[in-house]
Amino acid sequence: MHLSQPQPLKTARVFAQKFSATPRGARLARHLTAWQLDTWGISYGSPLSENAVLLVAELTTNAAVHGRVPGRDFELLLSWQKSAGVVRIEVSDTHESLPSPRTPNPETEDGRGLFLVDALAARWGVCGRTGPGKTVWADVSLP
Repeated sequence: MHLSQPQPLKTARVFAQKFSATPRGARLARHLTAWQLDTWGISYGSPLSENAVLLVAELTTNAAVHGRVPGRDFELLLSWQKSAGVVRIEVSDTHESLPSPRTPNPETEDGRGLFLVDALAARWGVCGRTGPGKTVWADVSLP
């Protein structure tokens, strides 16, 4: 995890949407990610699409569960730099606490989110945002 701003991507495509900080909002973000990537030519079921959708699922679930502030939404931003084969995922919420990766406990089902993010992302980190809260970002590259 890096606590600095990610290097800006020279993007060809950008998608941004706010969602309710609920499990339903996280699920909708995941479905819209798969759809948006497909419209950009990143086919459903491709390794890049599957990794990006899984990362969005983990980051938006964290925003809905751990980053939730009642009455506040989270925001998803996707950007695709086709020439570099990189999709950047940014999930912003209004909670001040920073994510803390931990080794998952094999006895429980929780604690795996950031472990998966670290395993699937080429790079990821946390940075501040305009207004309250933080942005967790992850870059996914073509295999």
